[in-house]
Amino acid sequence: MPELLHYAVLSFTSLFVIVDPVGLIPAFLVMTHSNTVRERVVMSAIAASLAFAILLFFALTGLRLFHVFGITLAAFEIAGGIVLLLIGIDMLQAKRTPVRETPAEEKEAADKADIAATPLAVPMLAGPGAITMVVLLSTQAASVSQKFILSVNILLVAVITFGVLALVSYHAKKISIIALKIMARLMGLLLTAVAVQFMLQGLARAGVLHNLPGIV
Repeated sequence: MPELLHYAVLSFTSLFVIVDPVGLIPAFLVMTHSNTVRERVVMSAIAASLAFAILLFFALTGLRLFHVFGITLAAFEIAGGIVLLLIGIDMLQAKRTPVRETPAEEKEAADKADIAATPLAVPMLAGPGAITMVVLLSTQAASVSQKFILSVNILLVAVITFGVLALVSYHAKKISIIALKIMARLMGLLLTAVAVQFMLQGLARAGVLHNLPGIV
């Protein structure tokens, strides 16, 4: 049971930090400045649903993709850790990372009437970083119970994401940018630590490091 609880906490916090619905708030409000509250809520629901479907798909098929492309688990842990580290460093500076979406994508989104599918769902919510995280977490799921926990946590993060975006749709004028930046830095620190742990575990799996405890 402690092992399941540990994995549940790890997977939820890691997913929440990498999806980062709180850090998405400023960009979301800018891109939907001309939309009504109802339109914002509908777009939030669609985006969260699409992100859930995409992340669940990669959580269930990640290991199969390794076999198709001949990628070792150690290589993916190291590469995935580097991707997550880059995102974490940008979050520590309280800025949206280009790994999530480029300035050109964000500018184009500001002119779109409906941003639910792109770029809100992809790549802002279910982008390279989030996909990398769910695949890495799926490789740590050694039992059916852990795989179920991961699936539930993906759903929980999607629901919370919708809740956050829907809430700010109604209270956009009350949002404190300073508070958002402070939270982004705290979550960036956590994500950076998780990223380093994944890289160390990949190096240990490859035989470069020895006697390193696993992440779960």
